Amino acid sequence: MTLKIDRIGSFHIPGRTLTVTGIAPREAVLTPGGPVRTVDQNGEHEIEQMYVQFVRLTKPRARHPLLMWHGGGMTGVTWEDTPDGRPGWQMAFLKAGHDVYVSDAVERGRASWSCLPDVYGGQPFARTKQECWEGFRVGPHGSWNENSKIRHAFEGQRFPVASFDSFVHQTVPRWTVNDIATQAAYDLLVAGVEPAAIMAHSQSGNFAFTAALNNPEKVRAVIGIEPSGTPTPDQVDVTKVRNIPHLVLWGDYVDASPRWVGYKARIDAYGEALRAAGGSLDVIDLPSLGITGNSHFPMMDNNSDEVAALVQDWIESKGLMR
Repeated sequence: MTLKIDRIGSFHIPGRTLTVTGIAPREAVLTPGGPVRTVDQNGEHEIEQMYVQFVRLTKPRARHPLLMWHGGGMTGVTWEDTPDGRPGWQMAFLKAGHDVYVSDAVERGRASWSCLPDVYGGQPFARTKQECWEGFRVGPHGSWNENSKIRHAFEGQRFPVASFDSFVHQTVPRWTVNDIATQAAYDLLVAGVEPAAIMAHSQSGNFAFTAALNNPEKVRAVIGIEPSGTPTPDQVDVTKVRNIPHLVLWGDYVDASPRWVGYKARIDAYGEALRAAGGSLDVIDLPSLGITGNSHFPMMDNNSDEVAALVQDWIESKGLMR
């Protein structure tokens, strides 16, 4: 299928200006073979910005753009090609007729992060390979080994385990103290584009549910791909989003991970509150459909096109396509 693209571009959602004082200047060579220069970081800096790349079709079939938001310790690469080199969901949903906006959230990827002292008020951390393997449900607890011949995945696992190291290449450090700035950036994105559907993975699930609550007139659908959190139902007014269709999709092996059992229970509670308020939250539970073996990253699993088609069918059913 040949895509007819009107424009590929990008922009940054602004954060805030920070004035820095009191940092001692230092001498450094900034380019190999270059002169010694004085580096003085005192002054004004832009921080907490977010990067957004868009691909707009000449004649989109979708009525609204699709905003694709990544999870914790990840970037927009989540939606691009898979670790084993197949086209990812960015391409799948472009082919389905959507204008697609893929973002790198505050402190991630091309949004950049601030190295200045005390800006974030916390220390970054990076996931180990073991945490990626077991936490993302590629293999059960205790299955990780640096020797790929010894580690073992869940039986029937659909994640491309031979390309696991390639997957880990795309992980980045993250902070736990930037939720307010990140939510503000997502809210500005939603407010700044035409009405849109949001597709959020893992950590960004909470940001997407909240963005809909904060700007319901600009959100046409919320699609949570294995979201790891939601707003607390009794602390928000879910009636504000009862006219917005919501979808949550789950992969396999959730019951084998206490962490994910807890995450799912929170999502279920939000769905119950939303339905009680007259809204909707539909669920695609892949194992219940006889589709087994999916990890926390169904957009990277070897049946990613099949899963994307299920999401697209839901989008079609909600009248969001021309």
